[in-house]
Amino acid sequence: MTSATYHPGSGEQGFTLLEVLLAIALLAIALPVLLGLRNFDLDLQSRAAELTAATLLAQEKLLEVELTGQYPVGETVGEFSPLPLGSHTALQAVPRAVGYRWIRTIAPTPLEFVREVRIKISWPRGEREESLEVSTYVLATRLPS
Repeated sequence: MTSATYHPGSGEQGFTLLEVLLAIALLAIALPVLLGLRNFDLDLQSRAAELTAATLLAQEKLLEVELTGQYPVGETVGEFSPLPLGSHTALQAVPRAVGYRWIRTIAPTPLEFVREVRIKISWPRGEREESLEVSTYVLATRLPS
């Protein structure tokens, strides 16, 4: 029976201590960077979801204004109700748009029968407040004088 022994000049190769330390140092640098990128990606994904929700809520408010057909000049503020526009009250209300608020501004334009409708949606994001604003123009009927 022969025993395997290491002979320095026999052509067998291994890693030196310097190579192992260098590999560990590279991992120590690369792993925090990769984890930081993952956290950044999660933050971007969360922000995208909030912007999508704000856009849908702004469209809902624009549709609500258009369905009423009345465009009094001025500013109105509020929060979102538990039931979305067009929902049946028989459905169980679930919290939606928690923390989101809206400001609706209806402004005159140089054209007598055209109004500008602006909807600003704001919500808390950490220690600051984010917002999104959409606007459209509507044809308003003449209001009685």
